[in-house]
Amino acid sequence: MAASVRLMLRRAVRLSHGKINVAAADTAARSGRRLAPSTCRCFGDAAGDRITHFGFETVPEAEKAKKVYKVFENVARHYDTMNDAMSLGIHRLWKDALLHAMHPQPGAQLLDVAGGTGDIAFRFLEYVRSQQERQKRRAARSMQTPSWRDISSSDQYASEDEAGPRESGAVVCDINKEMLKVGKRRAESAGVVAGLSWVAGDAEELPFDDDQFDVYTVAFGIRNVTRIDQALKEALRVLKPGGRFMCLEFSKVTNPVLARLYDAYSFNVIPALGEVIAADWKSYQYLVESIRKFPDQEEFKLMIEDAGFFCVKYYNLTGGVVALHSGFKL
Repeated sequence: MAASVRLMLRRAVRLSHGKINVAAADTAARSGRRLAPSTCRCFGDAAGDRITHFGFETVPEAEKAKKVYKVFENVARHYDTMNDAMSLGIHRLWKDALLHAMHPQPGAQLLDVAGGTGDIAFRFLEYVRSQQERQKRRAARSMQTPSWRDISSSDQYASEDEAGPRESGAVVCDINKEMLKVGKRRAESAGVVAGLSWVAGDAEELPFDDDQFDVYTVAFGIRNVTRIDQALKEALRVLKPGGRFMCLEFSKVTNPVLARLYDAYSFNVIPALGEVIAADWKSYQYLVESIRKFPDQEEFKLMIEDAGFFCVKYYNLTGGVVALHSGFKL
């Protein structure tokens, strides 16, 4: 009950904040005063120059996109190795948890945004294949002792069976071409070709038509997007009615003791690992800082709802180090 009241108050504050800003601007214009800029995303001194954060640094929005691109261009070659080193391999369990929560069925179409090296897409295709094999085994067992209903319906659906079910597909979309190159090389070496495609695209302006995908995933990528609200609206647009949005992202640790240990590890160990493994301290310093600037679980849930999704929920993993958010397009 208290959480619901807090959410209602937060929404009311957000709406009233916009009205206050308009009224204050009107009053300032009449009095000749100039309003001070907001501490969060706002207009800078230059006309149309919006301000945002790049880690703990304040930068123009256009500059953040370039800086983030450079970070991932630098880390692409060592991205998977660093993921294992930074998370002690636990990132694999988090991604597995995403797939088990998704539980995709044969024929499902996935869009994995900021999916560069293909981890989610590979898991998705493997999961769907395992579901297909399970369904075939179940069908084979049932046909050994068919019921009269099975026999009478077999002719009716023969043409559908011959055509076969629609093939599942996964589209990996990433703005960074270096990340896509690494993902393609991984796919080729693993022999993963069928049902997989790679597209260079911006999460804020996806190069796809409306109502195209059954599932939209973004794993550890949405915090690097400049305009998260716009990316969420794009996710809603490209999903089919009934489609599901799923986001795996670093979040706010719920246990105070674990939070202190996590902060110490993040700021002292992760950049050092970046320097040793990838010869790049600064990029991993940014990645650590970007986690601290990302909205907490409840705030991000509210953002997803505001974008138009329904039945939005989240699940904390590893004490809130990571949160899995899920919502549906109705």
